[in-house]
Amino acid sequence: MSATDPILQKLDFNCRFCGTKLQHRFVDLGIQPLCESYVALEDYHKMEPFYPLEVYVCDECYLVQLDEFVPADEIFTEYAYFSSFATSWVEHAKKYAHLMVKRFGFGKSSQVVELASNDGYLLQHFRDLGIPNYGVEPAANVAEKAREIGIESIVEFFGVETATELAAAGRKADLLLGNNVLAQVPDLNDFVAGMKILLAEGGVITMEFPHLLRLMEENQFDTIYHEHYGYFSWITVEKIFAHHGIRLFDVDEIPTHGGSLRIYGCHADDATKVEGKNVAKVRKDELKAGLDTMEAYSDFADKVKETKRKALDFLIEVNRQGKQVAGYGAPGKGNTFLNYCGIRGDLIQYTCDRNPYKQGRFLPGTRIPIHPPERLEETKPDYIVILPWNFKDEIETQLAYTENWGAKLVTFIPEVTILDGSAPPRPRRHR
Repeated sequence: MSATDPILQKLDFNCRFCGTKLQHRFVDLGIQPLCESYVALEDYHKMEPFYPLEVYVCDECYLVQLDEFVPADEIFTEYAYFSSFATSWVEHAKKYAHLMVKRFGFGKSSQVVELASNDGYLLQHFRDLGIPNYGVEPAANVAEKAREIGIESIVEFFGVETATELAAAGRKADLLLGNNVLAQVPDLNDFVAGMKILLAEGGVITMEFPHLLRLMEENQFDTIYHEHYGYFSWITVEKIFAHHGIRLFDVDEIPTHGGSLRIYGCHADDATKVEGKNVAKVRKDELKAGLDTMEAYSDFADKVKETKRKALDFLIEVNRQGKQVAGYGAPGKGNTFLNYCGIRGDLIQYTCDRNPYKQGRFLPGTRIPIHPPERLEETKPDYIVILPWNFKDEIETQLAYTENWGAKLVTFIPEVTILDGSAPPRPRRHR
């Protein structure tokens, strides 16, 4: 990485937390469509908007971030992601609810509030425990699904304005949580300031997000997309919350989404929350990796390019051999990967997804068709590429029946891996 990026010198783009002018590119994933903008059949021949998917890193606070090419209300007002279709994620949410009750003693007199509450996948577990709760969810179509199972959902974008209204109505949170929402907030300072307002005295904040250290060490570049404006390390997120009067007193390293952090926060003047032992450990790991120096961010782009080359080598070779390749899942991360690599229907013929909202549509950019999972049984592909690799264990169990015709399950992150342990075919040289 050069000391400064000459293109950025010409752009007026400042860090969304500290305001420092951004001068360093982290990775360039090309020009891509919005990863959750699935294409309906009637729109198949229409033009799709594409935007630069370039990621930068701030040399002052080390926040890794995207520019806001598309306003959040255009992305999240109607959304294609429904959390309840990931069985292991719902189970993760259930364990979380019980853990919070056990650790902090939340009960019938407590108030639990989830930001970006999706379809009620998590709050249903607090409901079942008899604990009052409600969610704030900007996507009306997703919030409606939560309401159908009895979860109150306020359709709003969260920030200082919404938090002030809720606090004035006596709806402060004893437990204020958000899973994988921090990355999806363009106005980061407004969002965190809103949490400070809505948090009750003595209350607890928990937020979960993919850990930047894991993203970098395991080459998880497909978790980057336009809907994710920021990518967080502990050393950076601690600064952000402290700036808004929230002290982070503990952190858990959890396996979800390829390796995430769950941070615990409280009001800065709350002396009842003692610092957990994991804080020093996570901070030490990040400093050892050099995340407080620009040098640590310099070679990520080269690793991404090499992953692209290996994936294309594999797909080209098995297609030359006459093998049929299908995908499984239609996640946002898969769309980032496929569009960056230039993988289309000539290399992966179709993909399958359990979500009825996506079935019958096409992946953005690549226009690969999305079918119900039953399509696999009908066509019996030789290779099945698991696009949501973060759920590969769950999906491997779901697809065990494909062994009946000898199908092989494949993931591409961090590199080409056939899950039965066999080696990928080596590309042949062609003159």
